[in-house]
Amino acid sequence: MNIHELKNFIVLADLLHFGKASQACNLSPSALTRSIQRTEESVGQALFLRDNRTVSLTPAGDKFRNYANTALRDWETMREELDDKDQISGLVSIYASVTAVYSLLPDLLESYRVTYPDVHLELRTGSAEASIQQVINGEIDVSVAALPDQQHPRLEFMPLIETNLVFVASKKSEHFGKKKSQLDLSQAPLVLPRTGLSRRRLDVWLKQHDIEPIINAEVSGNEGILAMVRMGCGIGIVPELVLERSPFRNEVKKIKDAPHLTPYVVGLCTTHKNLNRPTIAALWELAQNHSIKHH
Repeated sequence: MNIHELKNFIVLADLLHFGKASQACNLSPSALTRSIQRTEESVGQALFLRDNRTVSLTPAGDKFRNYANTALRDWETMREELDDKDQISGLVSIYASVTAVYSLLPDLLESYRVTYPDVHLELRTGSAEASIQQVINGEIDVSVAALPDQQHPRLEFMPLIETNLVFVASKKSEHFGKKKSQLDLSQAPLVLPRTGLSRRRLDVWLKQHDIEPIINAEVSGNEGILAMVRMGCGIGIVPELVLERSPFRNEVKKIKDAPHLTPYVVGLCTTHKNLNRPTIAALWELAQNHSIKHH
């Protein structure tokens, strides 16, 4: 088993599709299959379950994925330490939501790419809810995420921007649950995130005010919430930064007389161990000197 085969395994574990993974690895499907078979022979266990339609990790594959990620990170760290300190090179994987890619990262990553052209940037997009755990597990190097209420002792966090949590409704709908001059969350049907920081903060507020909410839908991802709100399913709660970048921003309205929740602080997240790598330290230093303003 070699580093290339570990990389092939991780790509397939991420994509769970031989066709897509073979393209990402620049291999033919048969070559990728042989690579995975060699890895499974070395481990002595089947790492994937596959049939004509689906690919999934076995329990052994799930455990091996953690090992493979750690091994690759350690390999990259060693290579960076052996390289000429004046010529920073290697791989940096960054995970961010689509909103963060559009609004927070373009200038920073362009500046990093120009300053350190020998560093290969790998950008993954998706829901930011699980990204901090992926950093802890070693699956990614850096995430763009909201600062958690209780920070993990292995993590370093650099604030980039503060954004309010706002309540939104469809422009076509009536003002749900209005009581006197403020939104009444005991009467308003809600479209809420299934998990995450905004859900926890709203749950705390509701408990403090002894309110049993009317939950019409629980959704993964802020864009999903805005899509449901746009259709008139209820009132949602999203970071204002997401609302401003959403394709639905002109079809929903921000509710001005809603309860106030603690704003999000969004920033870069990595481990203390990663900051010992020249590539990550260089990104961190550049971000510290890079003024990101929210308009």
